[in-house]
Amino acid sequence: MNNKHRKVLKKIFQNPVKPIEWQDIEKLFLALGASIAEGNGSRVTFSLNGVTADFHRPHPGKEAKRYQIIDTREFLTKAGIDPKKV
Repeated sequence: MNNKHRKVLKKIFQNPVKPIEWQDIEKLFLALGASIAEGNGSRVTFSLNGVTADFHRPHPGKEAKRYQIIDTREFLTKAGIDPKKV
């Protein structure tokens, strides 16, 4: 995991929620070792440390919506990712 991934991880766990580009979140998931499965349309499924989560890529914009960042935070927490230890 590089420095940019660490910055994105910190941003995900920030309060209040700040805008993040969805592609940066996907790159973070992959850097953490998640697998990705493309679904229909904008649906994408990630699996990390035995935890699976479904997301819809934002469109037409690039930035993740507030609820998507909160869902991302929950997914990473359930998968055992602690931003303070990475």
